[in-house]
Amino acid sequence: MLDSNFNPKLGDFGLARLVDHGKQPETTRNVAGTRGYMALEYVATGKACKESDVYSFGVVALEIACGRKPVDLKLTSNQVSMVDWVWEPYAEGKVLEAADPKLCGDFDDKQMECLLVVGLWCAHKNYKIRPSILQSMQMLRFEVPLPIPSPNMPMVETYAFLL
Repeated sequence: MLDSNFNPKLGDFGLARLVDHGKQPETTRNVAGTRGYMALEYVATGKACKESDVYSFGVVALEIACGRKPVDLKLTSNQVSMVDWVWEPYAEGKVLEAADPKLCGDFDDKQMECLLVVGLWCAHKNYKIRPSILQSMQMLRFEVPLPIPSPNMPMVETYAFLL
C-alpha cells in the first residue's frame, strides 16, 4: 500500500497469523484477498501457506509482463483469467504473444520469456508443482535454467486433504 506521500506501507489485509507456542498458526479471519491473486487451495481451504504466496507472486509477474488485470470480467470467457489466458500462447510455443502490447515488442525476448514462464510456473494450479521463491528468483536472475512446464492447462485438484 502507499500512503499519501507515496511511501510504501505494509499491511496484512487480515491474513496475519496468530501463533501460540505449541499450537498451529491460524489466520485472523476467513478467506480474504483480492480476486485473481488468491491461490485455489487458499480459497478452497481458507488456509494460507508459502505456496499460496508463490501463486500470488506468479500472478504479479504475469500482470507486469502482460499489462493486464488478473481477472477482467469485460473480456470473453476464455480470457477472463489472465493465468489461463497466458497458457494458450505458451502451449502453442508462442508465449511472447502474451507480452504487454503497449510495449510494441520493445523488450528483451529472453527476459520477457523468463518472466512469463516463471509467472506461469508460480501460478500453477497444482501447488505441489510451484517453485519456491528462491528457485523463482534464481530463474529470474538466469542463475538456473527455466523449467519446462507441460503445455497442457493444469487441472484443478481437490484440496480436501488440506482441511
